[in-house]
This record gives sequence, C-alpha cells and structure tokens, in this order.
Amino acid sequence: MKPLEDRIAKQVASIPRSGIRDFFELVQGRDDVISLGVGEPDFAAPWHIREAAIFALEKGQTSYTSNLGLPSLRESISKYVTKKFDVKYDPKTEVLVTVGVSEALDIACRALLDPGDEVIYHEPCYVSYSPSIVMAYGKSVAIQTKLEDKFALLASDVEAAITDRTKILLLNFPTNPTGAVEPIEELEKIAKLAIKHDLIVISDEIYSELIYGENGIDVGEHTSIASLPGMKERTILLHGFSKAYAMTGFRLGYSCAPHVLTEAMMKIHQYSMLCAPIMSQLAAVEALENGDAEVERMRKAYAQRRNLLLRKFRKMEVPCFSPGGAFYAFPDIRQFGLSSMEFAHRLLEEESVAVVPGTAFGPAGEGCVRCCYATAYDELEIALEKIGNFVSRLKS
Repeated sequence: MKPLEDRIAKQVASIPRSGIRDFFELVQGRDDVISLGVGEPDFAAPWHIREAAIFALEKGQTSYTSNLGLPSLRESISKYVTKKFDVKYDPKTEVLVTVGVSEALDIACRALLDPGDEVIYHEPCYVSYSPSIVMAYGKSVAIQTKLEDKFALLASDVEAAITDRTKILLLNFPTNPTGAVEPIEELEKIAKLAIKHDLIVISDEIYSELIYGENGIDVGEHTSIASLPGMKERTILLHGFSKAYAMTGFRLGYSCAPHVLTEAMMKIHQYSMLCAPIMSQLAAVEALENGDAEVERMRKAYAQRRNLLLRKFRKMEVPCFSPGGAFYAFPDIRQFGLSSMEFAHRLLEEESVAVVPGTAFGPAGEGCVRCCYATAYDELEIALEKIGNFVSRLKS
C-alpha cells in the first residue's frame, strides 16, 4: 500500500497550514496569555440579533432555505448594499447568501478559474487567499505592498503583473492584516486597468464598516470598486456579518455579482453547502434592519483602542502604520534584528502576549507582526505595557 501522504491531492499537499492557527496552537491551554492574535471581535453579537436567532428556533424555523438564501435576507442585503456602497443588485438573481465570506471566496474562485489562470492579489493579506486560488487550480500572483506606500496597492504594480493568463484581480480593503485603505485615485486607476484588460475583480470588503477618519474616531470614507464606472458588471463584491456585527459564529456571508456569475457560484454552493443556516439568516435580517447603532458603538470602541495602541507604539519608538480601517495594527519590528516569527515567539514566552508573525500573511509580511485590537481596553493596556517591557530589553 502506498503511504497515505502520497494519496493527497497535489494542490492540497502544496498549500501550507494557516500560519495564524499554527502559532495559536502554542497558546492553547495557557490562561496567562493576553491574545492580540485572532481577528475576532471581543463583543458578543448584539442582543437583538441573538434574540432573532432564538425566536427563529422557538418558532420551529429549522428548515432548509432557497439555495440563494432567504428572499427576505436577499432583499435586506440589496437595500443595504445600495445604501452603503451605492451599487444596486437584484435580490432575486444577483445576491447569494453563503456560509461565511470564506465560502463565497472559495466558490468564486472555483466558478471562474481554469487550470493555470492567474489571480493577482496584494500582500500582506488574509491567509486564505493564495490557498483558495491554488485549490481552484489557479496560479496566485502576489504584489507586495509597502509601508512607505501606506500598504496601498499601486496601479502601476498591478499593470506590471498582468499577463495574458491573468483572469482575476482580488482586492481586500480595508486590509487584513495592515488596516490599510485604498486611496480613491489608485482605485480608479485599477478599475480602468480591469476594464482595459477585461479582468474580473473579487473585492472582499468585510471590514468596510470599520473605517476611521483623520482624527481616528470619526467615520472615514470607503469606496467600493463595484461603484466605479464600468465595474459593477465585472465585480464580485464579498461581504458578511462576522466583523462589523460580531457574528463570527453565525457563519454568514454573501456575494453580490452579475446574474451569470452568481448563477455559476450558486451551482457549486448548492452541491457543497446547499444553503446557510436559516437561524443565522433570520438573525442577519435583524442585523441589517436594526443594527446600525450597535455597529457604530463597536466601531468607536475599536477606534479608541486603535488610538491607544498607536500612542503606545510611538512612545516605544516602534514604527507603526496608522490603520485606516479594520481592527489590526502592523508594527515594524525590523530594528530588533529578529524575524517576525522569532519576535512573536519570544514575546509569547517572555511576556505572555500573543501577536501573529507577519509571515503568516505572506513573505511581504516579514519584519512586522499583527496586533489585533479587538481586545478589551484594559487588557490591551496591560498587553502594551508588557510589549513595552519586551522592547526595552531588546534595545538595551
């Protein structure tokens, strides 16, 4: 009998395990650790949203739904996206409810990619982008974004990466792990490139409610590439409920795209997932209809934590890009002569604070670590004091 390792599909064997999960297996079972690692809100989902799920169970609403999702939820999504992103989608044919945004990304790649098709994306990036491309038999083409460019994706770099095999451009703004937002002037140039080269754009905008203005507190501006001229008909807009509504465990996302693309994605969805859980979908209707005040309350709390973190890193003399969105900071630790993995391991062992090595987000992340500030303010203060102690020792 051949070794079982030889039976694993090549495209699966070739992809790494999640660098985030690998690192945090070291944290499991340790009660003394303050985690600035996992990108999950520390808030519970607002009570009225949880109550909608409870009420659904009490009424016996435990059935399958349409493969596309509940009509009432798709209507709510269409209204919300029109208001939020200034793009209108037909709830009957252009909206698909998925099991988290991760599923939406997976089925978008599988619906579009033939073997050898290329997907351009920007690094540092969320850990699943390249694996999702590879598992769909595509070729991932990473563009390194840089601190000196505020981790923005430059249209000139996109143009240089385009070949005759390029089929998809994958965007994520605000970005995990850097918190970067894309300047509108670059976004407009990128949109023109997508039209010129006939590219499909997948735009992951899961953090788009968590935007910070110039003072770090007021709401900042977010523009979806789908709203730019000529882009709706070539864009798959991905969004969901995990981050802004603190609904990670509900596992609910959605895609908005032209009917032909939505239909192709739905085929994969109906044979693999069938539908998202009805209780989660009913809770999501409540979130979209009545959740704005809670989203803003949580965003303001993140903004205060963001500003605390930036002040403390400045005091430590550790360069840290000022994130315009999401709930992550990406401090530059190169001055200490340690790799990001070494820095994170030593910080964990010496100060019991967990951060994520930048290399978990691709080679472009080396020299930085990701600190998630979706952590209670008092815990964050303690963690930053411990990081300050660690940094002082490294400097001495």
